[in-house]
Amino acid sequence: MKKKLLMVLTASFLVLTACAPNFGEQEEIVQETEDESKEQAIIPKYNISDSYYKMILPFKQGEARGLVAEQLNTRLDIDEFETGLMRVAQESFSPDNYLYQEGQYLKGEDISSWLQRKKVGNEKIEAQEAAKNKDKNTTGADEKYVEVGLNPALDEGNGQSLTELHTKNPIYLSHILEHDYLIRKDDTVELGGVVIGLAMNSVHYYQEEHGYPREYKIETKELLAQGKQMAEVILKRVRSTKGLEKVPIVFAIYKQEEKSSIVPGNFVAKANVKEGSNILEKWEDIDEDYYFFPSDEATNDYRDDAQMFNRFKQDVEEFFPNYTGVIGKAFYKNGELNYLDIEIPMQFYGKAEVIAFTQFVTGKVMEYFPDYISLEVNVMSTTGQEAVIIKEPNQEEPTVHIYK
Repeated sequence: MKKKLLMVLTASFLVLTACAPNFGEQEEIVQETEDESKEQAIIPKYNISDSYYKMILPFKQGEARGLVAEQLNTRLDIDEFETGLMRVAQESFSPDNYLYQEGQYLKGEDISSWLQRKKVGNEKIEAQEAAKNKDKNTTGADEKYVEVGLNPALDEGNGQSLTELHTKNPIYLSHILEHDYLIRKDDTVELGGVVIGLAMNSVHYYQEEHGYPREYKIETKELLAQGKQMAEVILKRVRSTKGLEKVPIVFAIYKQEEKSSIVPGNFVAKANVKEGSNILEKWEDIDEDYYFFPSDEATNDYRDDAQMFNRFKQDVEEFFPNYTGVIGKAFYKNGELNYLDIEIPMQFYGKAEVIAFTQFVTGKVMEYFPDYISLEVNVMSTTGQEAVIIKEPNQEEPTVHIYK
């Protein structure tokens, strides 16, 4: 939400002054890289907010760049998995002391191989032969072949139907994401911590014998148990990666939503690994969740908040005849409403209508919603966004922008 606020303020400034905003001076430092070389880097003085990390420049693309988009079900999950992992990181690596960098150590090809099923039958024999042929000095295939897939094998040679095989052996692990956090020491920065996110499927999709699409729902307890076991294996592999032998690590498990979901999934557990340790400490539950307003689920779990949203929605309906719907996406942390994004699609016939409607909605925002939450209202039309209203916790007046 704060990112959108920056975009709005920047756009307004450009319109008024026709010149680029000044982001302040930049600080040059020396960065120690994963291959132990050193290179010049820049720390920008300007930061969007205290809840974001400064990102070291020039920006380095992650080694596994692009994989997250291939492996996760929806754009909502793609965004939440990455930004939510930063939120988890803040509890161990404060933005006051650490800089963010995309993962530079775990290679994309390695992560892709870890996401595969374990090999069985002819597939395993072929992999063993391939490994043997790669090194002519190897006397036995098993001496060279190493199983790296973390998802369970799908052994089709035991007489079970495909449905039985898939429901007993679903694909649990969808993606692995590495974030690096750099810490400053005098005029240099070096790796100070790593966060590893494991995206787990809550639904396994497959096709039965006749090609019909099917799905198997995975209980949270089941995916958590699998994720914790996989984290133990991944930790050993991470510790054998050059540059990550001793660094503090945080593992976080993310529950991905089904493909048809209109809200993203959420992180459900995390565990720390101390500097130089090869042991995962006790797993801690993460109490986060997203809800769609209006919905039966939101009404059942958070009745007061659902009624508050419905009253706001009803006032909008009564004010404007061309109303087409008000929807909201709420984020809850530790059982408390943390922020709410509202979208209002309308049909407008003039800028005066947009101004009047935005003024009305702003008043209702101040009337209905508590001061302790972050809130954003986007007013949309068939031609694009017409206005945005942003209210931060304990902010006396909201930020309002009407697009020209």
